[in-house]
Amino acid sequence: MEEASKKRVFSGIQPTGGFTLGNYLGALKNWKNIQDEYECVYSVVDLHALTVRNDPATLRRQIREACAMLLALGIDPHKSILFVQSHVSAHAELSWLLSCYTQFGELSRMTQFKDKSQKHPDNINAGLFTYPVLMAADILLYDTDVVPVGADQKQHVELTRDVAIRFNGLYGDTFRVPEPLFTRVAARVMSLQDPAAKMSKSDPNENARIMLSDSSEAIVRKIKRAVTDSGSEVCRGEGKQGVENLMSIYGGVTGRSFEEIEEEFRGRGYGDFKAAVADAVVAELQPLQQEYQRILSDRGYLDGVLKEGSERASSIARKVLSRAQKRIGINIFR
Repeated sequence: MEEASKKRVFSGIQPTGGFTLGNYLGALKNWKNIQDEYECVYSVVDLHALTVRNDPATLRRQIREACAMLLALGIDPHKSILFVQSHVSAHAELSWLLSCYTQFGELSRMTQFKDKSQKHPDNINAGLFTYPVLMAADILLYDTDVVPVGADQKQHVELTRDVAIRFNGLYGDTFRVPEPLFTRVAARVMSLQDPAAKMSKSDPNENARIMLSDSSEAIVRKIKRAVTDSGSEVCRGEGKQGVENLMSIYGGVTGRSFEEIEEEFRGRGYGDFKAAVADAVVAELQPLQQEYQRILSDRGYLDGVLKEGSERASSIARKVLSRAQKRIGINIFR
């Protein structure tokens, strides 16, 4: 296996629907921050988006928008590899190979399959069922050392490890077995309308989420309408989930702790607090949005970054795929 001076990280994100403030504070902000510590491979995983029906023109646009947003967020193509998943055919090839070493029972226990099947009962396709195998291929193709994960992705990394260990046990040291990286997130962001649920870009209520592309006016309006409670004190506690969610958002963009926020707004009501949260979010996102528009409008630059990224990713992925193919007795002419 290739040796590197830094441990390698792989992370991917779907392009459909755009990115929420929850995506930003929970994961994407950290993608930028770990670039100096790790060798990072970042992918816009468009193949994963195909488990639901998409309009082709819309999907093409969303892929470019997602890549532009990641660059605007601070992903540096000189430090990290940024590419579109479908541009590297080894992902689909290794996914089939690994599916032959993944048990039906393992996939049937995946909670994401159960959840998505309930949400899309008219389209429970095989891709939705084997989604975790493609995710395992994404990770294993890059001799990944660590995978940043939240609680909702932990099960997928565990399956990836199980499949890699099973394959290695049969054919010898082939795949690097990745470790989950439970990074400190800036904030766990919940729905603005239902603080018991995670903020989601698929929520039918647009007031429940803040998108990174939202205008300043929309951000202010959504935060003003955010669910709190019948009290007025800015603090954590029983029945204060809505306020605590806003405190988490405020802390995520300002760096303030819960204790500091409680002290700052002691004796002040929800009106003042929501205005401060809105101002802080707008101030955080405005420069990002300006950079996003600049990058998106420079087609030559964006295409160049993605072409170079896919070439660099392919160079690594083809070696790992070839290694696995040879171990099981195929790819005999290489």
